[in-house]
Amino acid sequence: MLNPRAHLVNLGGRLLPLAAKTPFLLQRLALERSLNQVFAEALDDGAFDVLDGHWMKLEVADLGLAWCLTCERGKLRIAAQAPVEVSIRGNWREFLLLASRQEDPDTLFFRRRLVIEGDTELGLAIKNLIDSLDPDTLPGWLWKLLQGAGEEVAAANRAQAANA
Repeated sequence: MLNPRAHLVNLGGRLLPLAAKTPFLLQRLALERSLNQVFAEALDDGAFDVLDGHWMKLEVADLGLAWCLTCERGKLRIAAQAPVEVSIRGNWREFLLLASRQEDPDTLFFRRRLVIEGDTELGLAIKNLIDSLDPDTLPGWLWKLLQGAGEEVAAANRAQAANA
C-alpha cells in the first residue's frame, strides 16, 4: 500500500540536495520572505530579539547548505557569510524532527544529532526560542506537512533502532 508520508520523505531526500545548487541570492530571497511571513507574529512579539545584533549559522550538513541569520528591526535577515557567534549543525531529518516536534530539542542536542558550537549562552537562548515557538502560528497546511513528514522520519528511526 502506498504511504504518502513515506513518499513525501523519500521525495524530499531526493529533491532537497538540489537546493545546494540554487544560487545563494535566490535562497536568501525565498528564505527571508518565507521566514518573515511564517514567523510574523513571533517577530512582532519580540521572540527573535535574542538574535538582535547577533548572528547564528544554521548548517544542514548532509545537504551542503548553510545560512547565517540575524534579526534586524524586527525582521529576519539571511547572509552567506557573517561574524557568527553560534552555529547549529545537523542533517535535514534532525531539523525536520525538531520543526515537527517529533523529538525534544534537548534529546537531539544531548545525543549530538544536532550540534551547537560557539557562544553557549546564545545557543541556549536560541534552543529556548525554538521550544517557545507555537506551531499554531504556522499556516495549517505547513504544520500538517511538517507533522506528517516528521512522524514518518520518527517512525523510520524507531524501526531502524529496533532492527539494530
